[in-house]
Amino acid sequence: MSYRDAKKKYAALGIDTSAAIKTLKAVPVSLHCWQGDDVRGFDTDPSKPLTGGIQTTGNYPGRARTPEELMADLDKVMSIIPGTPKMNLHASYAIFEGKKWADRDKLEPKHFKRWVEFCKERKLGCDFNPTFFSHPKCDPLTLASPNEDTRKFWIEHGKASIRISTYLAEELGQPCVMNIWTGDGFKDVPGDRIGPRRRYRESIDAILSEPYDFRKVKPCIESKVFGIGVEAYTVGSAEFALSYAAFNRDKCIPLMDNGHYHPTEVVSDKIPALLAFFDEIALHITRPIRWDSDHVVLFDDETREIAREIVRCGGLEGRVNIALDYFDASINRISAWATGYRNLQKALLYALLQPSEKLKELQDNGEFSRLMVEQENLKTMPFGDVWDEYCKSCGKPLDGEWFDDVMQYEADVLRKRD
Repeated sequence: MSYRDAKKKYAALGIDTSAAIKTLKAVPVSLHCWQGDDVRGFDTDPSKPLTGGIQTTGNYPGRARTPEELMADLDKVMSIIPGTPKMNLHASYAIFEGKKWADRDKLEPKHFKRWVEFCKERKLGCDFNPTFFSHPKCDPLTLASPNEDTRKFWIEHGKASIRISTYLAEELGQPCVMNIWTGDGFKDVPGDRIGPRRRYRESIDAILSEPYDFRKVKPCIESKVFGIGVEAYTVGSAEFALSYAAFNRDKCIPLMDNGHYHPTEVVSDKIPALLAFFDEIALHITRPIRWDSDHVVLFDDETREIAREIVRCGGLEGRVNIALDYFDASINRISAWATGYRNLQKALLYALLQPSEKLKELQDNGEFSRLMVEQENLKTMPFGDVWDEYCKSCGKPLDGEWFDDVMQYEADVLRKRD
């Protein structure tokens, strides 16, 4: 079936495919830099293991080792993905000129000048994340540590990150979502659960005391169930993060990562729950397999359902900040990046092609039999033809047209790094 025929079939449902394509083209989705180098960054010894509940698995050849290699790989990815990407950096990706290294509590906007230049040349916005892991000052806690000097170090890192986020927002002309997440917690049953959480709360208060314009910098509080080495207790639990955001809604917003909940919980159901109370939320979209394993995002049921709730709730109108967060070192990293980004784009387009108002009306009228039938009928609509048209309109390759090019890049570039 051609796009013209698909357009007619969707029009019979009251869906304008051209409008859906136009809408999706303008939706910024943050592309995470850490898929390209296995979350190593540039500010610590890359031979040391990751800490703080973070883990990558695999040793596929071609990991980016320098800013230049990482930027080249990002360019390759952006030649493949449709839509409007936005960069997403961790503080550990600071770029130091010569030997002028600075520890994380002393980071400055100048350490991200080359990233700003990179983004400006490609007309990208940029989000930011303080890096509260893989550092000697993790004792192993950071913002929740009982050691005042440790907490002070990480609070200063958080404040520096706000200043850097302001710089990114002002230089690039787009709001910067700045996400606060730590892996603070304990491997086994703790003797005190509330003490670390009180310290964590006070530390975040101190970070957010740094002046910033909430229209430009959007601090987020991200939760997690557990991480490697902190299986028994996580300080920043879902209840903690959501409560903090609710009581400080003039200063921050909640961020949900769909890998950071129990296996039977789904973020798709949480999106409308939060948007009933918050004007704005943020998402990290990944693919957990039994835990927060950060697998590459697929065009699967939950990804589609997340996208549907974003669209149904008006999330594309500035209410939902969307970012990707996965890192797989067992497969070609360019392919992983592109596959996950394209699949999220597919899910958003799929959601935009749903007759949401009609489905809502059926639900409100109690016509549940028809609702089920209509939702099932939508699954065999000619979505693929609309997706192809979207890719063409963005000047990007169709499915089946880009993988050989990535393999050639691997042969010409990636395998020569090892």
